[in-house]
Amino acid sequence: MFRKILLAMLLFVPLAIGAELLHADPTLIFILSALAIIPLADFVGEATEELAHYTGPRLGGLLNATLGNAAELIITLFAIRAGLLDLVRASITGSIIGNLLLVMGLALLVGGLKHGIQSFDRRNASMNATLLVLAVVALLIPSLFDVAIQQDKARELGLSEGVALVMMGLYALSVLYSFTGGKGEPHAHSAAAPHHARWTIPVALAVLVAATVGIVLMSEFLVGAVTHVSETLGLTEFFIGIIVIPLVGNIAEHLVAVEVAYKNKMELSLAIAIGSSLQIALFVAPVLVFLSLVVGGEPLLLVFNSFELITLVAAALIAAFIAQDGETNWLEGAMLLAVYAIVALAFFYLPVGGA
Repeated sequence: MFRKILLAMLLFVPLAIGAELLHADPTLIFILSALAIIPLADFVGEATEELAHYTGPRLGGLLNATLGNAAELIITLFAIRAGLLDLVRASITGSIIGNLLLVMGLALLVGGLKHGIQSFDRRNASMNATLLVLAVVALLIPSLFDVAIQQDKARELGLSEGVALVMMGLYALSVLYSFTGGKGEPHAHSAAAPHHARWTIPVALAVLVAATVGIVLMSEFLVGAVTHVSETLGLTEFFIGIIVIPLVGNIAEHLVAVEVAYKNKMELSLAIAIGSSLQIALFVAPVLVFLSLVVGGEPLLLVFNSFELITLVAAALIAAFIAQDGETNWLEGAMLLAVYAIVALAFFYLPVGGA
């Protein structure tokens, strides 16, 4: 059923292109482009999984890690080129808290209502949660020290670049560890369900290229309409970055995490939710720092405002607490969703100047 809905949503791709060519209302273009990105992002993920079947688990895991957030990475690149740096930083924050509060909350709620108390490997989950807390600390440092060095742009950029390099190195080590594991420990990919390839390598590559090109087009349309949508609907660019863009770029992956939780595969569900947050914090955000120097315009600094920092710390700590006992239930899921709803309301009513 889910697959049929995604296939039907591909109709939004030509509709968005037609609306852009006809210079339709920017709000309509924004909505059509956002809806079109959802199935395209899913096809990128599916093509990557098909290629992983041929490349083996190690290279396949690297492909998944690299392309897992391709849609959001492309969207943010266009936002950087348009000078919407607050939108980019907000989308980084929104992706992390969305995975930890919304996705994990839905997974725990659905899985708990279906199966009651669900268990998972506390060792792997705790390690990922600890790594996530460290990633948030790494994002905190440039933001806190920026007060002392904000008058010197070279120092600001140097700090962000240095922290980004360290974060990318830590991410590379985490990927390496997931491939090799410690002595006597199971590999991280061992929790995944067996996958049988349905596409040949040429078909998978063709789908990957076509879907990526489609996301590039839709992202350009989407970002181009952000300012108009913000003024017309009364939504701040900050709220669009925190809530809307992360949902558009990752909703297909979000639904997979909920689906596997419903099938009582909570370890895999938590791996998706926490792993996606780690990819954003340790890979996507640092990469964007360096890509902003290539794209042009003002460079992206890893300097977040106090509202973003508070929500990042809270979400990371909650995820770490849940991973401690090796068990989950539906009430924990409801609590996570409640926190996400509160955060969404707070950012919705936050005035433009308050960000």
